[in-house]
Amino acid sequence: MQNWTIQKPSVRSSRGIVSAQNRHAAEAGAAILEQGGNAVDAAVVTTLVLSVVEPWLSGIGGGGFMLRADGVTGEVNALDFGVIAPLDLNPDDYPIVGENDGDWFSWPEVQDNRNISGPHSICTPGTIAGLAEALERHGTLNWADALAPAIEWAERGLELDWFACFAIANEEAGLSRCPATANLFLPGGRVPRAGDSAAPRHAPMPQKARLLRRLAQAGARDFYEGEIAAKIASDLSGSGSALSAKDLAEYRPDWVESLAQPHAGWDIRAMPGLSGGPGFLDALNRLQALRPAGRAAPSGASAAAFASAIRDAYRERLGRAGHAGHPDADCTSHVSVVDASGTMVSLTNTLLSRFGSRVVGENTGFLFNNGVMWFDPRPGQPNSIAPGVKPLANMCPLILLRDGRPALAIGAAGGRQIFPALLQLVSFVTDYGMTLEEAFHYPRIDASSPTILVDSRDGMDVASTIARDWPVRIIDNTLYPVNFAIPSAVMCTAPGEFSGQAHPYQPWAYAAAAREDAG
Repeated sequence: MQNWTIQKPSVRSSRGIVSAQNRHAAEAGAAILEQGGNAVDAAVVTTLVLSVVEPWLSGIGGGGFMLRADGVTGEVNALDFGVIAPLDLNPDDYPIVGENDGDWFSWPEVQDNRNISGPHSICTPGTIAGLAEALERHGTLNWADALAPAIEWAERGLELDWFACFAIANEEAGLSRCPATANLFLPGGRVPRAGDSAAPRHAPMPQKARLLRRLAQAGARDFYEGEIAAKIASDLSGSGSALSAKDLAEYRPDWVESLAQPHAGWDIRAMPGLSGGPGFLDALNRLQALRPAGRAAPSGASAAAFASAIRDAYRERLGRAGHAGHPDADCTSHVSVVDASGTMVSLTNTLLSRFGSRVVGENTGFLFNNGVMWFDPRPGQPNSIAPGVKPLANMCPLILLRDGRPALAIGAAGGRQIFPALLQLVSFVTDYGMTLEEAFHYPRIDASSPTILVDSRDGMDVASTIARDWPVRIIDNTLYPVNFAIPSAVMCTAPGEFSGQAHPYQPWAYAAAAREDAG
């Protein structure tokens, strides 16, 4: 028997840091910082590159949220570019089958799982509109330059290492149902093999490269009103998808007022509305009343307080607002950025499920989201399937300020596990004084399901204390399935000094520091 200790240290820089779920994307963003770009520039470039180098998690066919906090004034801006149900979507197209009436843990199954996979599951994507809007208002790069690194990666192609092949293999059945998807990810009709010396090391994405070059030339609105919009409509016409040219033409991202809440001398900012932000702040309020006082480190009692706060907040959130209760795990990417001025960005983008709808457009070459999955299939519920509306999302980007200046940008991937993970990480930093490196390596629980998951590295008092009230399962923090979310963060440790941390147990997760000696 072998025991392994996994450690991924924080990185430090005064020039800025990008923390993301893929090293290539994080380094592309850090290069922008080295060239004098700001946090929004770096976040947009990183997100666009992520759409190529980890296409199963996020992409231009999805949607998301962004928070930006100005390093000089402390002003916080919040941008909602989430997916929207098509205007012609008909709830009757999603008949419920089986006897499960559903509850806040699990919803009933829809015929053929059409709300989860395939053309019927697609909502209007918002990522391109959101990234372009963020860049126009707060960036310094022009749109074409922001797209250039992603175009280069699309021409080179997806790196077919063991992790990419593993991700594709896990979804082989779903990917094989759409010919364009199979052509992209299953060359020759089979899963790529990383150990095959005769096999190519990269899978080029020529259609996506052409689409990105068209966007660079024609502008972001071409995705919604021009040549690309016409190709999207053509790709989906006759497939069963309700998405139309009108949905694309009418899509606009929204600047909204961030939620603000004080906690332990910090000012916490979160996305409002149909995001994980309200649930996170609700759980934080509950935690303050439950967490044992005077503790220098988390304990079994504090873990039980986390579990209680999370479950009560989820019961309130899902009972009043509804949410995706299907066991198909959400797959998301989070990017945290700080630039030399101290401006921070926390941006989460998603296709929802792994590989989204599993539908790739024949004329466009990118994956579409499966946003209908986020709606409750039962009629008469707060979040029931309906045309032209947004579903309630799990994404929960956060920015924390101290003394009026941004101090921490953090977020995570992992569906319903996101805000439970963030609640603990934020508490580890603000209540227990941990560094980012200490917080990210400290074992967590997950209370977003009927059985509370306890990291096997935790003390036995954690499982035994929680087990007094709920069923408990002791489990490893594994690569797959993801049991405790995948966070990334950047932090101001002193004036002009920053640290960045990536998830220790995700092999490609990486915090890239802008080099101190860069031009």
